[in-house]
Amino acid sequence: MESDTLNNSTTYPKPIKNRLRRIEGQLRGVLNMMEREQGCRDVMTQLSAIRAGVERVQMYVIATNMERCIREEVTSGQPSTEAIEEAIRALMKTT
Repeated sequence: MESDTLNNSTTYPKPIKNRLRRIEGQLRGVLNMMEREQGCRDVMTQLSAIRAGVERVQMYVIATNMERCIREEVTSGQPSTEAIEEAIRALMKTT
């Protein structure tokens, strides 16, 4: 049975939240570019930057939480193999 440890809340540092706010602004900018019928190349450039930013945030979340999640599951009595398999399943959903 899967535990909910990977779904527990985590406190994220201000730089990560700021990065997400910056991405949010970029998304609004892309929408405005589309509404103004700006060139495809400019829109694609911005979308690529947004994707890269989201991937950096995603990797930060994975890096900072995966070990903690596995340790918590093992400490709570879940076999380590099962905890690692669950962590891998969660990681695979992100790709």
